Amino acid sequence: MFQPNHASKVVGTSDLSCQLPRQSSLRNPSSAQSSQSADSAAQSQNTHQPTPFDRPHSSQNLAPTVAQDAIEHPFFLVGAERSGSTMLRLMLNQHPQLSWGVESDFIVSQMSDEGTLPALEDYYAWLEVNRIFQLCQFQVDRDLTYAELVKSFLSQQRDRTQKPLIGATVHHHFNRLRFLWPNARYIHLLRDARDVARSCVGMGWAGNVWRGVERWIEAENLWANLRPQIPADRRLEVTYEALIQDPIAQLTRICDFIGIPYDDAMLQYPTSTTYSFPDPQHISQWRQKLSPWEIQLIESRTASMLVERGYPLSNLSTPNPQPWQPFLTLEDWLMRRSFRLRRYGFGLLASDWLARNLGLESWQKHLQIQLNQVDNLHLK
Repeated sequence: MFQPNHASKVVGTSDLSCQLPRQSSLRNPSSAQSSQSADSAAQSQNTHQPTPFDRPHSSQNLAPTVAQDAIEHPFFLVGAERSGSTMLRLMLNQHPQLSWGVESDFIVSQMSDEGTLPALEDYYAWLEVNRIFQLCQFQVDRDLTYAELVKSFLSQQRDRTQKPLIGATVHHHFNRLRFLWPNARYIHLLRDARDVARSCVGMGWAGNVWRGVERWIEAENLWANLRPQIPADRRLEVTYEALIQDPIAQLTRICDFIGIPYDDAMLQYPTSTTYSFPDPQHISQWRQKLSPWEIQLIESRTASMLVERGYPLSNLSTPNPQPWQPFLTLEDWLMRRSFRLRRYGFGLLASDWLARNLGLESWQKHLQIQLNQVDNLHLK
């Protein structure tokens, strides 16, 4: 059953590395599609230990077992949206041994938190209108199980760039990755919640910072629950502020974690993308760009979490937001609707509303593609 995807975010895709799709290297026509669980799929393919990462730069030169090992032991960049993940992804993707994919939430978003896999036909239909997946132009091999299929996306990304190691960014539901990749390694990126909330409002994802900070809260709670389940040698925590202040030191930490040497090419991304070199002025912008009331609202929801993560609070008093919640909820709804009206126009939004409420799936799919095209015009 087709489901619309109006909440799809607009992300920087100047370095998508979306070439024409190649044939998957994980094809297995005899595999059963509907009964394979994520746990059994991961266990059946994970038959050897990780190999050292002193590998050739080209994946064409890798032995099949080594190439498969890279797919079975990928790296994932996780954390809240608007935390600097696109900039860090561009840095990582510049490394001659690393191929780092764009926001790849489509890998896990249709799974359940318990690891239950979606029906493949439903997943195929959902991918047809997922904006970021369509930009990537990955081949969908219908002879693969779900676990094999999503791993084939990583394989295709790696093959396009001809690099031996693979990584991807996941913002939502990254706790589900462990069902597919029990030996994955994680880089958790953290940014001050007050800057994240402000940026989410600017993207039109929230109508005020009260709602905007919820994405940060969701991601940090997710990481807090996942972190104890990951061995210390398979996770690394990086802050946006440290990355901006001393990018070479932080990138060296990340490279040490991955098992490769730091390369100066990692800071050459401004020459081939629309993103600029790290600027310390981007740190703590909330101090100049948020009103005292907005700061108080955010801290009323995140004070203890901010302190636990090393972010000092403002000297402002923390109000009781309970009496203001109805107003804040209404403001959020109105501001988001206003943003969507300006971006998509009344006609497209009205048509989409009619198609969804009348259950006209074919028309709904056509309209979702149009909405995606409008979003793509606003990519950085």
